[in-house]
Amino acid sequence: MTETDVMAEPLKNMFGPEMVHRTATSIAAVYDEFDVTGFTATALDGFADLELTPRCHQIADAMAAYLPTDRRCAIEIIIESLGPELENCDPADASPTGHPEIDENPMAGFFYMPHGYFLAAHGGDHFAEVMRANYEITKRATSEFSIRTPLRDHTDATLAELLTWATDENVHVRRCVSEGTRPRLPWSFRLRAFQHDPTPVLALLEILKDDPIEYVRRSVANNLNDIAKDHPAVVIETTRRWWADADTNRRRLVRHALRTLIKAGDADALDVLGYGPDSTARVAAVSIQPTSAKIGDNIRIELTIENPSSNSCGALVDLRVHFVKANGTTSAKVFKGAELELDSGASTAVRKTISVAQHSTRKHYAGEHVVEAMINGRIERIGSFTLTA
Repeated sequence: MTETDVMAEPLKNMFGPEMVHRTATSIAAVYDEFDVTGFTATALDGFADLELTPRCHQIADAMAAYLPTDRRCAIEIIIESLGPELENCDPADASPTGHPEIDENPMAGFFYMPHGYFLAAHGGDHFAEVMRANYEITKRATSEFSIRTPLRDHTDATLAELLTWATDENVHVRRCVSEGTRPRLPWSFRLRAFQHDPTPVLALLEILKDDPIEYVRRSVANNLNDIAKDHPAVVIETTRRWWADADTNRRRLVRHALRTLIKAGDADALDVLGYGPDSTARVAAVSIQPTSAKIGDNIRIELTIENPSSNSCGALVDLRVHFVKANGTTSAKVFKGAELELDSGASTAVRKTISVAQHSTRKHYAGEHVVEAMINGRIERIGSFTLTA
């Protein structure tokens, strides 16, 4: 299955009945009294009409119905039923598992999501057992969703546990710390306490900011980007401090963490990266081809950026296109350009090709599309192109 096929296929269709049968088999292997037939029937009742998340919740509720009512015992059964751990490395570097149902299924990582939902909804007050189960699950998939309930309901105790996870030898455990504490984690409820005061989260990110694995550092950056939406000044202060003695990896982290503020042209965020308002970089020439195009074409934009001063300067160059909407108004989208260091009198070209084909995420309409250059947050209109149907 290609990436395009995955994007076109509804996610729920890749989390089908085979996941229920696999869950039943794994539990029955360690719990002789498990009613496989009853569990399967309950989990699959109306399954076809459910989206991905409701399917996972329904499987979790079926677990609750057919596992022991002693939830401490039920959690132990779930832990014993878990399969082999993932390789202790960045998933991008992992070797095939040798199991086709995992290697060929892009939804395989979601297999344990119902297990996490069971812990969140039916774990009761068995905090230690719930956290131990989350610890084991995240070494096989991720517990970033299911640790959010303990974070909300038992904040101090969960933070204390995550403090030890942050230095765990397993990369997936460490990454769960940074991802699970994101105030605005997609597909989950917001952690309002951390939106109000991100201090406890920042203490964990301090430990993880120089993690040897990019997978973890990327998650740290995403967490900071979340925090920046509620507390931009806090993130500016944090990243400015991190940048002062940063190596290449940490600088990459900081750039990614500041991406939302950078796209908004935040002067302080730009200054952290060394692109202050006093930079002498400027647009010397512009080419937009074609200036009149049909929907489905590509637009090629080339800028010449020069430094006419006697000192070197830095320039963060992005492009902003105001796409025409169905009602005739426009909506701006920022495209990443380049980060430049220009010697005195130097110039360089920045090129970008923009597709105006119809996409599921962006529809195109006829009309004039204004193009702007963003240099260190300064916005300058550089031209336009016209689309026809």
